Amino acid sequence: MRRRDFITLLCGATAAWPLAASAQQPDRMRRIGVLTPFASDDPAEQTRVLAFAQALAQSGWIEGRNVRIEIRWGASDPEGIRRYAAELVALAPDVILAVSSATTEPLLQATRTVPIVFVQVAEPVGAGFVETLARPGGNATGFMLYEYGISGKWLELLKEIAPGVKRVGFLQNLVVAAGLAGEFGAMQAAAPSLGLEVRPINVRDAPETERAIAAFARPANGGLIAGGAAAQAVRRDVIIKLAARHQLPALYLDRAFVADGGLSPMGLTGWINTGAPPATSIASSTARNRPTFRCRHRPSISWPSTSRPPGRSA
Repeated sequence: MRRRDFITLLCGATAAWPLAASAQQPDRMRRIGVLTPFASDDPAEQTRVLAFAQALAQSGWIEGRNVRIEIRWGASDPEGIRRYAAELVALAPDVILAVSSATTEPLLQATRTVPIVFVQVAEPVGAGFVETLARPGGNATGFMLYEYGISGKWLELLKEIAPGVKRVGFLQNLVVAAGLAGEFGAMQAAAPSLGLEVRPINVRDAPETERAIAAFARPANGGLIAGGAAAQAVRRDVIIKLAARHQLPALYLDRAFVADGGLSPMGLTGWINTGAPPATSIASSTARNRPTFRCRHRPSISWPSTSRPPGRSA
């Protein structure tokens, strides 16, 4: 879907909602910023943004009627994301929705006053975005996607799917520095008990990713795990095609990869299933001119191969 068509759909989908009885009736048009690291033609992210706007409308905040939603698409470009972060802050919005660590970090560098609500962030305390989950402090709050320790379970799941795997390449983006050490460290701690060797594969763009995966795939018995930072650096279809070309069993961050032809998700559904809670926080922030100061833990995990996480008794 083209960007212009998406904006038309967004406005049409929200305009149909009547104003809720409890909705704020502002004396001015409010402005909400949205910064995502994905491209404007990414179908999965379009769906998420649309679900977010619809949830806002259900709370009484309707695009073009009492709120203006300013969306910026980072398209996996770190420089572009930083530029868009500064651009959104300069618009003096009432609140900004930050999708992932890739956008939260530059937004916090750009402002310590504009309220920020983040989604798809792992361990915001470890990343330095908030002070504690109960009392975030500062101008940021949001929804934690998962804890670093769960990355050890990803190895167990990959081993269940492909028992012959001996080496695991963890795709990571060094540009998104927040959380890398904790996430990869948890995998390293779990690897010996599973008979696995884990090594990082750094990705920044498609050519570098192709070279790195080709080099990793030369020895036999390899597998891949693509975390969120990798998905923000390189388009999903690039990673999926490389894994298939080199016959590497792979786990991916969320089900959007599987919809595009990937082998298996890690069970994380992204922020589409948490569209209402972020919208509620944004609506509250817009009404109060400040975020609700508490982080929420909503991992939305469902293990695809069994009815329980691998390694855990019923």
